[in-house]
Amino acid sequence: MSIITALEITGTLFSFIYLYLSVKQKIGLWMFGFLSAVVYSLVFFETKFYAAMSLQLYYLWVSVYGWYSWKKKRETTGEDLPVRYTHFKEWTVLSGITMLVMLIYYAVLSMGTDSPVPGADSFITAFSITATWMLARKQIEHWLIWIVVDSVAIFVYLKQGLYSTALLFVVYGAMAVVGWIQWRKAIKKQTVRKQD
Repeated sequence: MSIITALEITGTLFSFIYLYLSVKQKIGLWMFGFLSAVVYSLVFFETKFYAAMSLQLYYLWVSVYGWYSWKKKRETTGEDLPVRYTHFKEWTVLSGITMLVMLIYYAVLSMGTDSPVPGADSFITAFSITATWMLARKQIEHWLIWIVVDSVAIFVYLKQGLYSTALLFVVYGAMAVVGWIQWRKAIKKQTVRKQD
């Protein structure tokens, strides 16, 4: 087994734990997100997925931010950060930023690197940045973005021979559906509590 394959399997295991904890809204998800990002930054560097590698560096930062955001809410109010819907103004800003990030990545990857899939890599990376930012703020629609991203990623990683990573994204896609359902239930419970 090559070192890249061993790292890919390790990163996949960390990512499965991260995903399970995110569906359950457990703060420990951020620790496993951080560990997964460290491992996958090496995997993607070696396989020339440069945008995906830079995404892992972003995940390192957002893991710290997400942990702090979730922990701060609990310390100040004694309650968990509530799940919420994204407001129209937020959608407008997030959409513009996502498109800009995707175009910048595409320009850099297509003109300045030997990336085998600059368009797909840019799409996956830009929308993953947005979805993870929304997770850190507990915005429920991040699950819908993940369903789309995961579907694209499965085919891209299979084509590039990253089979363990493709499998991870199959599970991510299925769990994104589960996460959407679970978080919708959480919003309904929050609404009932507010009315009591």
